[in-house]
Amino acid sequence: MIKGLAITPPVIGRISIGKVVERNGKRLPEKDDCFTITTQVQNRDGWLLHPLHAKLTEGSANAKIRAIPVKVLFNSSDLNLRAEYSLFDRTTGRPMCVGNGEAAKRVTEDGIVDVACTSPDGCAMAKAGGCKPYGRLNVAIDGQEEELSSFVFRTTGFNSIRTLTARLQYFEAASAGNTRYLPLQLKLRAKSTTQSHRAPVYYVDLCLRDGVSLEDAVSQAVADGIKSEQAGVSIKALEQAARLGLSNGAFEDSEDEATAVVEEFYPDATAGAVSSQTIVPMPTTLTNKLAGNEQEAA
Repeated sequence: MIKGLAITPPVIGRISIGKVVERNGKRLPEKDDCFTITTQVQNRDGWLLHPLHAKLTEGSANAKIRAIPVKVLFNSSDLNLRAEYSLFDRTTGRPMCVGNGEAAKRVTEDGIVDVACTSPDGCAMAKAGGCKPYGRLNVAIDGQEEELSSFVFRTTGFNSIRTLTARLQYFEAASAGNTRYLPLQLKLRAKSTTQSHRAPVYYVDLCLRDGVSLEDAVSQAVADGIKSEQAGVSIKALEQAARLGLSNGAFEDSEDEATAVVEEFYPDATAGAVSSQTIVPMPTTLTNKLAGNEQEAA
């Protein structure tokens, strides 16, 4: 295994609730009120739609996807959704600093170093460089052909990250660690806040599919987990391999992926890498921040 290269869950497509549009000669992100499922290929008009997008819009009056039937790849919540405070160099797209509110890895002139993470509110470098929470959720969509492949949903919204984190932890606990076998769906929800001037703010939720009770879902998930184990499938070994792969690199996103991430999610970040900055102590963890902040859109 190549050291320094994070081995992430295989991705065959993207799930988004927005897009990048051309406006006044600039490429800017634009939020949407529905899901879009794309391939990993884009042309001048944007990302090419995945065949599953057309399948899920069949028979829809407005051709908008508001729910996607999915399953997660792992039982462990922290493998299905990885969320950290992230700062990217706006010019190159390279990750510069990633932390969880307590500890961070930062690129300096001397290489990658471990530093204290005080959250964007308490870090001078974060305020100057546009640091914000950044989450990646990997799911398998019903109808895809490849096993152990996934579609990735990326977001920098507190509402989506907080809701998805809670749902995954609740499902993992309620199913006795059998989240992978639950029949789930990604659902688009809306809310209004004073910060949004009472306009709808869309975010992503993860819930059981319509018409399925928690008792029935958990009962079937437990049975499917036992059946899978009896067939020789080791989910524990799969999760161990996933953890080792993710920990093999300091940053999850590669430079080619990060460029698209910066364009869509960090449009206002200032350019330029910073070698050192004064850090103001403020022990606010990402978990605490997600529990109380509703100022960001999904």
